[in-house]
Amino acid sequence: MKKTLKGKVISVKQQKTAIIEIVRKTRHPLYRKILTVSKKYAADTGDFTPKTGDVVNITETRPISKNKYFKITKLEQAK
Repeated sequence: MKKTLKGKVISVKQQKTAIIEIVRKTRHPLYRKILTVSKKYAADTGDFTPKTGDVVNITETRPISKNKYFKITKLEQAK
């Protein structure tokens, strides 16, 4: 089962690569406060030309490079 995530493009400065930020909410185990946790993934752009601020879907794939193991599959919302 391949992982599919939805996030926001925060950087497109590299060739054929976009940096995607995934934001999720989680509850602290002891204090029960809701925390916002974010993680950045490098994703292969493929045929897409995303811009900073676009919302995209990314899917897990075989390793493309040292840090890149996701690929953009759908452009959800253009900025």
